[in-house]
Amino acid sequence: EVPIQSIREGDVVGEHTIIFSGPRERLELTHRAASREIFARGALRAAQWIIGKPAGLYTMQDVLGLQ
Repeated sequence: EVPIQSIREGDVVGEHTIIFSGPRERLELTHRAASREIFARGALRAAQWIIGKPAGLYTMQDVLGLQ
């Protein structure tokens, strides 16, 4: 079993890090956005996609066609 922990800190909105760590090693994967524009594009894409859909619970996987 691998424990999962989420930490939100700092004032940089566009930086996300996933950390996999064991007793003697650590692997980090970091994404840094240079502009908030990419987040706005995703929100607009989701808004356009949802038009005409019945009420329900949807995820970004639905929006991106990943399911």
